[in-house]
Amino acid sequence: MKSHELMRELLQHANAKQTAASLGLSTSMIYKWTEPSEDGGSGTVNPLDRVEQLAKLTDAERIAQWVCHRAGGYFVKNTRAKIEHREHSLTKATHGIVQEFADMLSAVATAALDNNITQAEARDIRARWQQLKSEMEEFVCSCEEGEFRKILERHPHPHADKHSAKL
Repeated sequence: MKSHELMRELLQHANAKQTAASLGLSTSMIYKWTEPSEDGGSGTVNPLDRVEQLAKLTDAERIAQWVCHRAGGYFVKNTRAKIEHREHSLTKATHGIVQEFADMLSAVATAALDNNITQAEARDIRARWQQLKSEMEEFVCSCEEGEFRKILERHPHPHADKHSAKL
């Protein structure tokens, strides 16, 4: 979906005049955001386009995390990438994911031992949680698609040549 199409959908549920007034812009500018600006369209670059440009020029993941946080949610990075075909153990990969979750819970338990979690501990827990969410999303998508290579690459079986099935 293109940004101007999303803007058009959003304005079906919001008042363009009130939106313009809140943003200190003209109503016509708000409507220009709903029209294509490329290929000779009469629209103009909208805030979604600007966020996309900013993400490409800077740290896209942090921008996405910030936007998601402001919207009351969280960002889970899609870490999937094509890698070469190798033999590995799906059981080992599954155990690796479970171990990472256990490690994150252990960090929470350790931080809470004194009934006080410091800012540094909270940042560490958040970082571990963000990483785990991304890895779990990748794992679930791999399960749905029957494509386990990326997960298996991260958790190779130590005796892959003897005990693994071909993917």
